[in-house]
Amino acid sequence: MTKDDRNRADARFNKAKLAKPGRSEHDLATKAVLDNMAKLKALRLAREAAEPPRPAVVKKSSSKSRKKPDEKAPALADWLAGQQSGGRRT
Repeated sequence: MTKDDRNRADARFNKAKLAKPGRSEHDLATKAVLDNMAKLKALRLAREAAEPPRPAVVKKSSSKSRKKPDEKAPALADWLAGQQSGGRRT
């Protein structure tokens, strides 16, 4: 390590040491936000624990959108023609 490198490292270290007072305001604000988040999470978990469990929602799929296994997909050229006639740019 050269003397120049050492001087740069010392300057960075001293700069970081001097920045501590301004940093404490940021740390306090961050701590306040994190404390508030923790409080809100605890309240949410307590509220959810007090509620009766909700029934699971079952999504029903329509049989209209499903293809039959023996039905083949249209050829690519036919599909592209249908897209263009429908106003799509392909």
